[in-house]
Amino acid sequence: MFEVRPLTPSIGAEISGISLNDELNDDAIEQVYNSLIKHQVIFFRNQNLSPESHLKLAESLGEIDPGHPVYPHVDGYQSIVLLRNDANNRPDTADWHKDLTFKANPPFASILHGIKVPKSGGDTLWASMSAAYDQLPDGWKDYLEGLEAIHDMGTFRNDYYKEGGVESINNALKSVGSAVHKVIDTHPISGLKYINVNQSFTRNIVNENQGPSDHVLQFLYQHMNKPEFQVRFHWEDDSVAIWDNRITQHYAVCDYLPELRHMQRITVINDKRDKS
Repeated sequence: MFEVRPLTPSIGAEISGISLNDELNDDAIEQVYNSLIKHQVIFFRNQNLSPESHLKLAESLGEIDPGHPVYPHVDGYQSIVLLRNDANNRPDTADWHKDLTFKANPPFASILHGIKVPKSGGDTLWASMSAAYDQLPDGWKDYLEGLEAIHDMGTFRNDYYKEGGVESINNALKSVGSAVHKVIDTHPISGLKYINVNQSFTRNIVNENQGPSDHVLQFLYQHMNKPEFQVRFHWEDDSVAIWDNRITQHYAVCDYLPELRHMQRITVINDKRDKS
């Protein structure tokens, strides 16, 4: 029996009564998708998800990303990103962010499978950017409407610097590039307006000097950081999270070192149900 238990009024729900390892029929896939759109991030427990089932689930949602520009992949599965962190391999996700907004077409969703997680710590937080937008003062809503911002690879510079110093960063900036996105955008399925900037990758407001741009962005970052817009998920082995990257941000808490946190993730580039 497919059951949905909302975790907060703004964002997040836990789904039970379904095995993601099974061959899901169209009705089951539609229930998962509709729950994702409504709750923006959904969670599943006790899912010993095989790589093949992980890929099939992702394909039911849309086109799969061929591979991350920085992170390694699971052996034999180029599209499954390997996130294996401990004291010898510290994570670099300790910022609120949306995935890959330095691309012209940032991904629709991600499916993250917790393989082996710490008994305490290592939680992930998600924040609803539509809930954050709704609580903006009307004057700010009016001001932000129509503004655009430049996004680039941001803190991924650190990864390239470790590989080859400044030359590696410069080469990456040329190959990875940057993108411009609306500061306030509209979700193509739900029709909800949402804030579309993030600390990791948003650099500045188009046609603004750095000082005024920083003022606007810092106001938004502080506003988005309110607990009222967030859900916090405590991982267990074989938990799965699926989130809508268009309308959420997330933050992986690095409080578990030196313990191991082993996760595997597939990114879905395009929503096959989005006909816009």
